[in-house]
Amino acid sequence: MTEAERPLVGVTMGDPGGIGSEIIVKAAPQVTDDADVVVIGDADAVRNAVAQCGSDLTVEAVDTVADVRSAPSTLPVLDLDNVASLAHGEIDEAYGRASLEYVERAIELAIAGDIDAIATAPIHKQATARAGSEFAGHTGMLAAYTETDNYSMMLIEGGLRVTHVSTHVPLREACDLVTTENVRDTITVTAQGLRDLGIDDPTIAVAGLNPHAGEGGLLGAEDDDAIEPAVEQARAAGIDAEGPIPPDTVYVKAAAGDYDCVVSMYHDQGHIPIKMLGFDSTDTVSGVNMTVGLPIIRTSVDHGTAFDIAGQGIASESSMVDAIRTAARVAVERA
Repeated sequence: MTEAERPLVGVTMGDPGGIGSEIIVKAAPQVTDDADVVVIGDADAVRNAVAQCGSDLTVEAVDTVADVRSAPSTLPVLDLDNVASLAHGEIDEAYGRASLEYVERAIELAIAGDIDAIATAPIHKQATARAGSEFAGHTGMLAAYTETDNYSMMLIEGGLRVTHVSTHVPLREACDLVTTENVRDTITVTAQGLRDLGIDDPTIAVAGLNPHAGEGGLLGAEDDDAIEPAVEQARAAGIDAEGPIPPDTVYVKAAAGDYDCVVSMYHDQGHIPIKMLGFDSTDTVSGVNMTVGLPIIRTSVDHGTAFDIAGQGIASESSMVDAIRTAARVAVERA
C-alpha cells in the first residue's frame, strides 16, 4: 500500500445464517473514503442480503483480490461459493465450516500481503465447533494460524479501550491465568496495539482481580502477588502502566480520559463496561474488537450473529463501520 492508496480491507462474511452479510452490505457504502473493501464469502448470500436490505449495490464476484477497488455502487466478493442453501437463524455445521473457510482465506491473503487488513463479521461458536474447530472464536484461530504466542483482545468504544488477560475460558480458570507473566505480556501487547492506533506514548491502567484490588491481601492475594509485579516489570521496560487499580472505579476513570486503555483480568470484567456504552439502544450497536499482538491486522464487530433478527435487514451496521475504519486506520499507521 502506498501513501496515495486506500487500504484494502478483506471483510469475512461470518456465519451465513447470521447478520454478517447484511451489516457488510449496509456498511460498505459508508467507508469508501477510508478503505477499499472486498468481502470474503459467498456471493449469492451477499446478493440475498442486498435484497433484504433494499440496497442498490451491485455484487461483483471475483476470483482474486488483485486490483480490487470498491465503489459506492459496487461490492466485490471473493466468492468461495460454499453456501448450498440459505436459512437464517439456524445453527448449522455447514455454515460453521463455511465461516471458518472465510477466515482461513483472509489470513492467507493478509500474510501474503494481498490485503492490508481483515475485518470479521460474527461467527457462531456452536456451529464452528460442530464443524470440528478447536477454537472458541476468531482470536485463538488467528493466533494459531500466525504462530503468535502473545496476543490479546482489545475492545474499543469511543474513548474507552480495554484488553484482556483471558477471554473465552471458565471464570475459575480465568483466575488461575492471572499470573505475573500473563499480565505483563498483556500490558506489552496493549502498548503495541495503542501505538498502532496512533497513540505514541500510551498510559495504561491495570485492573485488579479482586474487590478493592485485594485490599492489601485481605480480599485475595493475586493483586499483590501477580499483578503488581507485572506492572513493575512493564514500567521497567518503559511502559507507562499503573495498577492494580480497583476494578469498580478504573473504567470510569478511563472513560473520562485518564487512561488510554485498561488491561482487564477476564472476559466480563472488560466486556461489561464496553457494552454498557456501545449497546445503548435497540437500534444501534457500536464498538470494535481488535486483536493486538498479531503480525497482521484484524478487527471485528463487537457483537454476535444475532440469529433472532437475521434475514430481516434490520441489523445495525455501526459496529462493522467502526471495525472497517479502525482496520484501515491501523493499516495506514503501519504503512
